[in-house]
Amino acid sequence: MVMMRMVVVLLSVMMVYVLLMDAVVESTAEFDPYKVLGVTRSASQAEIKKVYKRLAKEWHPDKNKNPEAEDMFIKITKSYEILTNEEKRASYNRYGQTDNTHPYGRGHYGFHHFHDNFYFDESFFHFPFNNKGGRDFADSKYTLHFNQYVNEVVPDSFKRPYLIKITSDWCFSCIHIEPIWKETVQELETLGIGIGVVDVGYERRLSNHLGAHQTPSILGVVNGKVSFFHYAVVKGHLMQFVEDLLPQRLVEKVTDKNNQEFLKSWHELNKPHVLLFDQVPSVPLLYKLTAFAYKDYVQFGYVDQGLSETADLLRKFNINTYAPTMLVFKEDVEKPADIIQAKGMKKQIIDEFISNNRFLMAPRLVNQKLFDELCPVKQFHRRRKYCVLLITGEEESFATGNEAFLSLASTNTNDVLRFAYVYQRRQQPLCDVLLQNKDGTPPQVVILERRNEAGKILYKPILGGWNGSKEDKHKLLEELERLQKDPSILNYDAILPELNNEFASMFLIRWIYTAYDYLSEIIDDLLHNNWREMMPLMSLLFSALFILFGTVVIQAFSDSSEEKQPKAKSNETAKTENGSPNSSNTSSSRPPKKNFVEVTELTDITYTSNLVKLRPGHINVVLVLTDATKNILLSKFAKEVYSFTGSLTLHFSFLNVDKHGEWMTAVLEYAQDAVQIDTDEDEVSGRKADYTGYVLALNGHKKYLCLFKPVYTGEDLDSKPEEEGGGSRSRKGITRSRSTTLQIHHKLDRLGLWMERLMEGTLPRYYVPAWPGLDKITVNK
Repeated sequence: MVMMRMVVVLLSVMMVYVLLMDAVVESTAEFDPYKVLGVTRSASQAEIKKVYKRLAKEWHPDKNKNPEAEDMFIKITKSYEILTNEEKRASYNRYGQTDNTHPYGRGHYGFHHFHDNFYFDESFFHFPFNNKGGRDFADSKYTLHFNQYVNEVVPDSFKRPYLIKITSDWCFSCIHIEPIWKETVQELETLGIGIGVVDVGYERRLSNHLGAHQTPSILGVVNGKVSFFHYAVVKGHLMQFVEDLLPQRLVEKVTDKNNQEFLKSWHELNKPHVLLFDQVPSVPLLYKLTAFAYKDYVQFGYVDQGLSETADLLRKFNINTYAPTMLVFKEDVEKPADIIQAKGMKKQIIDEFISNNRFLMAPRLVNQKLFDELCPVKQFHRRRKYCVLLITGEEESFATGNEAFLSLASTNTNDVLRFAYVYQRRQQPLCDVLLQNKDGTPPQVVILERRNEAGKILYKPILGGWNGSKEDKHKLLEELERLQKDPSILNYDAILPELNNEFASMFLIRWIYTAYDYLSEIIDDLLHNNWREMMPLMSLLFSALFILFGTVVIQAFSDSSEEKQPKAKSNETAKTENGSPNSSNTSSSRPPKKNFVEVTELTDITYTSNLVKLRPGHINVVLVLTDATKNILLSKFAKEVYSFTGSLTLHFSFLNVDKHGEWMTAVLEYAQDAVQIDTDEDEVSGRKADYTGYVLALNGHKKYLCLFKPVYTGEDLDSKPEEEGGGSRSRKGITRSRSTTLQIHHKLDRLGLWMERLMEGTLPRYYVPAWPGLDKITVNK
């Protein structure tokens, strides 16, 4: 009987499966990516991309409220993925299907849904449990930890971008994007892009630091800046996302018109120039990544061989159009210093090629970093490195000697020797040290060897100066030959100062470029309604506007306020006589500037400016209250802290625990020894922890807090006589209500003494690794 039932169940499941597969086949047969996008079968990639952008913007479910928008957006995305992949497009044109549209292929697209900003294709019969909980052990080699991210990933992100996936053990949507993630990662790794995986279950601190509050999430890191991925999880979108992470203007488009201007800028930029010739209209991603990695050493340009405007360049340098070609130009703009040509250029080959040509023949010393690399400190296990340094000027009178020095440097084939020059006017401290034992003025040639990191060198000036004549060249070459045989001819020693950074004046231009990139990111976040990430920036913007307009208003009314100052002082004296708050109970370093206490509410809008980005040395004193106790506690709080309002480093706020109870619990986890007793009592009595009347002194910069817990004095309760027996029930209710009010009122009785200890710095401090977010609202039950 049992076997019969099992057979019946299996047959039923198989029938359902067959029906579902028929439905999938029918839906697949009706799917035509060309009709969905509205393009012809001969449409180019540029046309498809243009149409896709327009349709995706029109049918995005976040902006289009049509019930069919979600399904239509999925079809548009799927069509774009097929038509932009040459293999899938050819397969569809030939067979009317691809691996993704075939019902028995690797992908099943019968069921679709959106998860936050991601689009996933799921199959009803795809179960993740046969892989030990759905976790892919291939991700283990990419796993990131907090210290590893801070110490390794962030510094390395200034040389290459990172793509990071946020996942967890029981994230089923994470499993469905895994095939696309694997395929993309496999290709990106060959390009040199860093990959990381963060498991929220084990690295909650890192996920909070990155601002990733949901799984799955995909984000990129470049120059230490985090950017989130918002589009459909397909390989093309991920590749485009990585490309968009890179800064703009990394590679300049070069044609016949601007090639001379591009190559001749080597003198101004003090860098070699690299030209890549290729037939594709857009700059390859591998070339952009190389330009990003070597942006401090080399200037990169790209020549599109398919344009008629580049024909003269192709003829001039005899470029083979059948394979990508890379040329390096140094001081000679008419003849490349090095060349490489290959059909399949690999990252290792390009890196080696650029690394060997990252310096000019005779570069100008413009900063300490370049000096350290050109003239490294002598190491015992390495060969000696000697620097031949020309001290010269920028005027025309020095041009002949400078050209002769460059000509000599271009013939150098000895790896032990490095040629460089320096302008005396721009590096005056360095030149003063090297010329102190030498009579005369520039131009002069000095041979030197660095001995340690502290700046000690051994050097020898060449007698007679440098005019670039044949005699000068012969004299210099003789000294270099003697140096190879006898290093002791460097008979002078000195301590060199650190070089001036000659490109420091370009800081304003770099700042403008950075601001442009940041504005682009802001616009992108606004388009995708990414308010969680935008909130700190909006808060900072509105705070700056408030301060700006507040300053204007204060200046506008300054005259009227000065006229009313005597009257205000008399009113303040009258209030003091009538029992207004004064400094008789407590003391502070400064008298109060106002006759009131300014207390702001700590919300998710003011959270960043009032805590996370609070200026160093400033403390925010936060009162914890509820809706029911707000008026009573704020009045008492103002009286207790009034005498401390003269301090410029103290700010006063209040936190509504009814709204932000989770934040309070998270913060107090780091002060367990201070609240352990209260927590234990609440657990025994079965009551929820009551934080009403707590006061937190928060130092946002150093990330620590000081805690004040309410103290009941009970003075008013003890002084009140008890009601005689036989009182009515209503009278008892009034007494109970009054007692509760008095207890709340007395919670802050000893706050003034606590504030004194806070100012003295004698309170215990509880350090917080990172401030938790205040965006979660606790629902009142």
